[in-house]
Amino acid sequence: MTLEEYKEKEAKRVAINIAHLENGVEFIDIYAAYIDESVKIGKGTVIYPCVVLEGDTEIGENCLIGQNSRIKDSKIGNGTDIQSSVILESEVGEKTHVGPFAYVRPGSRIGNECKVGDFVEVKNSNFGNGSKASHLSYIGDSDVGEGVNIGCGVVFVNYDGSSKHRSNVADGAFIGCNTNLVSPVNVGEKAYIAAGSTVTKDVPAGALCVAREKQRVIEGWVEKRGLLNKKKK
Repeated sequence: MTLEEYKEKEAKRVAINIAHLENGVEFIDIYAAYIDESVKIGKGTVIYPCVVLEGDTEIGENCLIGQNSRIKDSKIGNGTDIQSSVILESEVGEKTHVGPFAYVRPGSRIGNECKVGDFVEVKNSNFGNGSKASHLSYIGDSDVGEGVNIGCGVVFVNYDGSSKHRSNVADGAFIGCNTNLVSPVNVGEKAYIAAGSTVTKDVPAGALCVAREKQRVIEGWVEKRGLLNKKKK
């Protein structure tokens, strides 16, 4: 690319941003946003620096698209907050919070007033209204109902080495921290899965599922084994 070609491309990019500005979109730095001509953005939305909006993307009104976010071929509802995250070929509802550092992969539909928090990955899944996955979880090939709580470190184990499998979590269920849902499984409405469980069978509605070895405490074991005694070198 020649210098003249680069200048022409930059002028076109800034012109796109100015057109959005005139339509009521706010920019923290109008020279540091990268928006395709095909993108639609509602008024009142704020675009932070180093945002990339590509392809057939629609951003609703009064959204906040935080710095270093990339959104491609996706639809974002009104009043939604995206912080330093990547969203590809998916839909996000209204008044939902995504990020920071979330990854929404193709084929995902996230509802209204949801939370997809830091280091959460969603792939080819439906995530119902009001459901929350606050941090460090993988939601793959699944259908999650409304008002579901996904704890820290939860993994939908969707791949058995040859095929992908799908799981379902019904409305109001609680999935405790560090749970593995080994697909395909169904978790019933308002079921409760204890932290640290590995779930391989369906859980009925309203049931408690505890799938972990019973804790044992052996007093004096450390001293008898001579552990934790630092030796001088």
